[in-house]
Amino acid sequence: SPQGEAEFAFLAQPGQSALDHPFGILVTGIGGMGVLTIGQIVAMAAHLEGKGATVLDMSGLAQKFGPVMSHVRIASSPGELHSVRVGTGAADLVLGCDLVVTSGSEALSKMNEMRTKVLVNATVSPTADFVKNPDWQLPGTRLQADIVDAAGAKNVDFVPAGKLATALMGDAIATNMFMLGYAFQQGRVPLAEESLVRAIELNGVAVEFNRKAFLWGRRAAADLARVERLAAPAEIIPISQAFSRNLDELIARRVDFLTGYQDRAYAERYRKLVERVRSAEAQKVGASEGKFPLSEAVARYHFKLMAYKDEYEVARLYSDPGFARKIEGMFEGGYKLKFHLAPPIFNKPDPRTGEARKSEFGPWMMTAFRILAKLKGLRGTPFDAFGMSAERKAERRLIGEYEATVAELLEHLDGENRKLAVEIASVPEHIRGFGHVKRRHLDEAKKKEAGLLAAFRASRPSVRAA
Repeated sequence: SPQGEAEFAFLAQPGQSALDHPFGILVTGIGGMGVLTIGQIVAMAAHLEGKGATVLDMSGLAQKFGPVMSHVRIASSPGELHSVRVGTGAADLVLGCDLVVTSGSEALSKMNEMRTKVLVNATVSPTADFVKNPDWQLPGTRLQADIVDAAGAKNVDFVPAGKLATALMGDAIATNMFMLGYAFQQGRVPLAEESLVRAIELNGVAVEFNRKAFLWGRRAAADLARVERLAAPAEIIPISQAFSRNLDELIARRVDFLTGYQDRAYAERYRKLVERVRSAEAQKVGASEGKFPLSEAVARYHFKLMAYKDEYEVARLYSDPGFARKIEGMFEGGYKLKFHLAPPIFNKPDPRTGEARKSEFGPWMMTAFRILAKLKGLRGTPFDAFGMSAERKAERRLIGEYEATVAELLEHLDGENRKLAVEIASVPEHIRGFGHVKRRHLDEAKKKEAGLLAAFRASRPSVRAA
């Protein structure tokens, strides 16, 4: 904002790193976010100052969101540069625009506690591994520890650059230029401000946007706390987005959701089963470290099956006023919404694969969503035009099957088989996606469930006694 920028009317020029030896910079990040552009701009700035510079981009098979690296070497004159790659332990600066890539073995090998300064974007972005493995999770703390071990705690700064750049500039693509500005203001880039800004101009892409991102990075390095306040002056996490603090809250929130999803009777069906499980678990087994793991599993996964995302639910979520508010908060000026959908009653399968193919629909779909959302009471009735599909029938059948399975678990529950019962109750975690993707995951989940149920039945007291 103009008021925020006025607070930084003056920024002191940082001292530049000495170029008494070829200076190695390693820029790490993910594809599609402008990492390679940073290397090109730094090299151009060096050329503008009459210095020698080389750039080696290591993108490999890095499709969008895959890991990429840019090796940049700068020297007082071109004759001092005999290699384009930053060697082992030879990085003077690691500009870690992505935490996951920066903590990889290739980047860590370039760090040296006696030489390397590391600036890391602490806002974590999943890499392509997330697409391949739906259970993949970010081990953020461990990744930071690996970087600190390689470069030394005094040489590493973790900055929420992605979060700040997105809040200030409205687009995460600003993150890497923000990082360059931050590193420059810390005196870690052996180039002048004028050269870097001129290189941004010569690059010719989103010049004003990139200049501002670079400037905000400088401001953050000068006064991070102030920039954080300006980026989120009144950021409050709504209670609805916070994690449930206990089982009662977890259940209550899901009862409230299912009431909006369908009606009170539907939500009551959910609540009664969960309370039945909690009562049985307390009587037969008791708490485990103050918790009731089977009750929590049923609370989560009975809800997941009951809240299947059909056409009525998609319409309800899009027509919720909160969706429009979020969109308006993300974009300025005019924008146009387009929806890519595969409604079963209008959809034509892909002629090559036979699977559902999405079509594009314009802004008029918002009106259709508002009308359809009001018809949610038809869900599961003979008047449900969407409910006759095989997928919708399977989703309704899964709810009844799950309730029957839980009843069997409760009948034979004891201290020895509770862990196995929790695994069985958690099988719906593996049912993901929509259409043919969901069918594939459902088949796999059912096979897993069958094996676990066989083991559970073999663990019954009467069977064990025999």
